[in-house]
Amino acid sequence: MRVLVTEPLSEAGLALLRRDFQVDVREDLTDPEALAAAIGPYDALIVRSQTRVTARVLEAGERLKVVARAGIGLDNVDVEAATRRGILVVNAPQSNIVSAAEHTIALLLAQARNIPQAHAALRAGRWERARYQGVELAGKTLGIVGLGRVGAMVAQRALAFGMRVIAHDPYVPRERAREMGVDLMPSLEALLVQSDFVSLHLPRTPQTEGLIGAHELSLMKEGARLVNTARGGIVDEEALAKAIADGHLGGAALDVFAQEPPGDSPLFHLENVVVTPHLGAATAEAQDKAGTQIAEMVRLALAGEFVPYAVNLSAGAEVPEVVRPFLGLAERLGALCTGLADGALRSIECAFLGRIAEADTRVLTLAVLKGALSPIVHEPVSFVNAPIIAAERGIAVSEVRSTVSRDYVNLVALRAETEDGEVEVAGTLVGRRERLTQVLGFELEMAPARYMVFLTYEDRPGVIGRVGTILGEHGINIATMEVAREAAGGLALMGLTVDSPVPPDVLEEVRGAVRASAIRSIVLPA
Repeated sequence: MRVLVTEPLSEAGLALLRRDFQVDVREDLTDPEALAAAIGPYDALIVRSQTRVTARVLEAGERLKVVARAGIGLDNVDVEAATRRGILVVNAPQSNIVSAAEHTIALLLAQARNIPQAHAALRAGRWERARYQGVELAGKTLGIVGLGRVGAMVAQRALAFGMRVIAHDPYVPRERAREMGVDLMPSLEALLVQSDFVSLHLPRTPQTEGLIGAHELSLMKEGARLVNTARGGIVDEEALAKAIADGHLGGAALDVFAQEPPGDSPLFHLENVVVTPHLGAATAEAQDKAGTQIAEMVRLALAGEFVPYAVNLSAGAEVPEVVRPFLGLAERLGALCTGLADGALRSIECAFLGRIAEADTRVLTLAVLKGALSPIVHEPVSFVNAPIIAAERGIAVSEVRSTVSRDYVNLVALRAETEDGEVEVAGTLVGRRERLTQVLGFELEMAPARYMVFLTYEDRPGVIGRVGTILGEHGINIATMEVAREAAGGLALMGLTVDSPVPPDVLEEVRGAVRASAIRSIVLPA
């Protein structure tokens, strides 16, 4: 079997691959068109961050069984297209967490003490001690946005410098944050107004893109500094450059950019901005870990064995046939739980009822966790790191199986305890078609979709029409709608599938118009 590697991979990883496969290293194939022309004879493709694995590349890879990303992020891989073609996508989710956290601290110190600027000045023959006076970290407040695995490691290191650490992450229980010595803030705004330094540790999603814009930067303290080692596009770079140039912010340190390479960014012309070219994972240790982990995942995939780091396990092998059809449903139910929750998750109980309970359902519990955690953590979630991330966030996970199912041949039912109450959802398969059967205690039957909206309200005439009118006025097409109620005139639940995400301002308009007690827009895994 043949393996194509299009970007640098550690020698340790290459050596492992060469034991079993013919390995070609072609660093000239990062362009999608060139890659599509060359991929035909290969069984596996290994990339890092610069190679774009598009649907066209995957279509051209007639022998392709696995695409492996030697690192964490999967922004450059069309996972949905790979899944449709039965191609596994794997990554190395635990390879660079320490490196990313240490690079954050390095940038924090470099920005606070003007190290790069002073270094350049001295190399140019200028001795300018007064010009490059910095600030201490001790006694300052660090605001961490996203208290995942990298964010938690940054917090631990910042505490050792004597900093006060606060964080905003609506999916981390308050008790867990306290155990880390971190004060949890109720909102992003509450964090920004208190912080001397702000460090971002979020994935780039439709919800986080442009999260830090002109308004948010204006809320930051005079002279505060921003650090971003997470993903480009979370910060409005033009607004950040203006806030620094105007003197409102004291500076910034960036390792990631909306477009990479970024070209001539206005940030590059500001002396109090420290930049690095996406070096968060660029350590010998991280690259060795990524290389060896990916080599092992490729070996397993090509041998047709269970691949624990697969992000789309339904495309793989070694899952019981009775269980495999339920993997997508379990993941979507997990995502639905997170989307409907008001507070941070404390526990998730996964119940598998009916004939499915006769099989080993542990992989379904992992699929539930993957769905529940993927929208809220920085790194891609796999079937290996999902239980680790859950444990780190203080989420208790339990599994219940019973061959008795009252209304359905098979049923997957989830009960999640949050800081603000319980969330219950359930679903089944009708043939091979997924159906939701219970949401928030209401029984209904509807097919899950990529974009969904759920709202609860008091049952009365005119609500359905009003919701449809508002969404239509904003160009949002309703695909399906289901309504369930406790009793006539009582509490009711409306579930909609729509063709595009519903913006927050439109949700608020719907809430006010129909006096909804709760409303949620949810994006489910494709």
